[in-house]
Amino acid sequence: MFSYRQLNFLGLVLCVGAMAFALLFLQNHLGLEPCPLCIVTRIIVISLAVVFLLAFLHNPNSGGQKFYAGLNLIIAITGLGVQLRHVWLQNLPADEVPACGPGLEYLMDTLPLVSVLKHVFSGSGECAEIDWTFMGLSIPAQTALLFVVLLALILTILKKKTKRPLFG
Repeated sequence: MFSYRQLNFLGLVLCVGAMAFALLFLQNHLGLEPCPLCIVTRIIVISLAVVFLLAFLHNPNSGGQKFYAGLNLIIAITGLGVQLRHVWLQNLPADEVPACGPGLEYLMDTLPLVSVLKHVFSGSGECAEIDWTFMGLSIPAQTALLFVVLLALILTILKKKTKRPLFG
């Protein structure tokens, strides 16, 4: 029904659209500042977009497409895990929410990367705040749904049957 190239283009458009929404609407229009987990999520969405773009431009044979889709599968599962952690933090009782810590930029300047990642994923008070909702869903819950859609798209690419050549 859809070609590999079209499916990769769709993934690219979804990622670019999500980033545009985050930057233009949430950050610039509403004035929301991203928490450390939101920044990690942006890096993951950009990584997905880059792989979708490479797959779209390269448009390799079936094996290459499976490679790109497999790489995106790992990235998207990671993104979904980050979002589920973020939603979990937002649903903690107020007395169990971790205290706010230093900003991500400060952490990157002063700590090794492993320590920064450990600190980011343990969460902070700013990650537990719900600043904006749409249809009752917080931003991390909406982003988790985005990752579910992207995972469905990636699985479609992985399951796509290749047509055999006429000769050979």
